[in-house]
Amino acid sequence: MYTAAVITVSDRSYRGERADAGGPIVKKMLEDDGYEVVQTVIVPDEKEKIAEALMNAAAKDIALIVTTGGTGFAPRDVTPEATIAVCEKLVPGIPEAMRMLTMKYTSRSILSRAAAGIRKRSLIINLPGSPKAAKENFEAVSEPIKHGLEVLRGGQMDCARL
Repeated sequence: MYTAAVITVSDRSYRGERADAGGPIVKKMLEDDGYEVVQTVIVPDEKEKIAEALMNAAAKDIALIVTTGGTGFAPRDVTPEATIAVCEKLVPGIPEAMRMLTMKYTSRSILSRAAAGIRKRSLIINLPGSPKAAKENFEAVSEPIKHGLEVLRGGQMDCARL
């Protein structure tokens, strides 16, 4: 079982003006997939605050850090930029696969600017803010992510196995 953190990026939820819809859904989804969610946090749509939350989670050696929100075209959507800024390595295949595989639900999936990358021994993945879209995107990549975590954290190195 790997540890996970959920970071909700939302100005309105951070200010208490709207309930966090995405974070609890992502938390349950991760738990149902076998992760131990050890941290949940809500931050505003501010690059520095998002980056700080990502770095704090990675400093705690949390295996999987998942954000929800801030991946679209709105002026304050800066989650991908914060993610890229704190990652040591990018993993472009994850968001590419999410966009490609969720095209069966909506052609608007190509508008996602989600990013994914590695900081220390943590994998960071951006999911959309919509609970439905977050679930669909994660389900599209959940199996290979587990193998990636195994390799990242010093386990199985045989990437050719199926």
